[in-house]
Amino acid sequence: MRAAVLGSPVAHSLSPILHTSAYGAMGLAEWSYGRHECDEKGLAPFLAGLDDDWAGLSLTMPLKRRAMELAARVSDLSTQVGGANTLVRDGGGWAAHNTDVEGIAVALTEAGVRAPRDTVVLGAGATAASALAALRELGETGTVTVLARSTARTGEVVAAAERLGVPIEVAPLAEVERHLDTDLVMSTLPSGATDAHAEALADSRADLFDVVYAPWPTKAAEAVTGRGGRVVGGFPMLLHQAVAQVRLMTGATDVPVAAMRAAGETELKRRAALS
Repeated sequence: MRAAVLGSPVAHSLSPILHTSAYGAMGLAEWSYGRHECDEKGLAPFLAGLDDDWAGLSLTMPLKRRAMELAARVSDLSTQVGGANTLVRDGGGWAAHNTDVEGIAVALTEAGVRAPRDTVVLGAGATAASALAALRELGETGTVTVLARSTARTGEVVAAAERLGVPIEVAPLAEVERHLDTDLVMSTLPSGATDAHAEALADSRADLFDVVYAPWPTKAAEAVTGRGGRVVGGFPMLLHQAVAQVRLMTGATDVPVAAMRAAGETELKRRAALS
């Protein structure tokens, strides 16, 4: 059977390492996992060209909404979040799933983060919507504040919050220091985007979830760790969303998390040594 990760750009993806290590540990010698550059326009013809040997696809940006449009069936969670990162064979078509939410929720739980009272989410894109869903899974009951670089461009995350039943407040990212009296800060921003706020995060009492996994640690992560705070990086999220994908694509319930973690960490160290 075959599977692959699609996106643009996709060369940096760790998914082939994670999935291939799982296949090896599970004894699935006949399974393979590739990587294909694909934009929104290219997704439909790519899917049309796949035969029954294909079990599933992992999707990165910018394909998460387009995948929902092309799927024969879309999971309720994907609809609520507004994006799918996984396509799995469903009869003659494809079923769309979102495993990013599980990835975030399991990564936080694994680190000991449970039901934060108040949370600040940095960023208002697709990952921010998944973060809101993960907070719902954790049982968050307090205030969730989404800080966006442009509050005029928060319509999609506001709509996702409404579908998820997670009330949010929206404020400018530039005002981040006013909102750090909180239990948890979840940064869904790209690498370097939180550097300017590292000192303020260090001065807060908040735990930090930072979606970045390379280069790691970020300045914000270093700052929070330096004052004894709890930090959850992007790699555990990536790992656990891949674990869920392997489960969906293979139908197995016992997925080798330890083997996948070791393979991913080894690859990240190799890349760091080359940079």
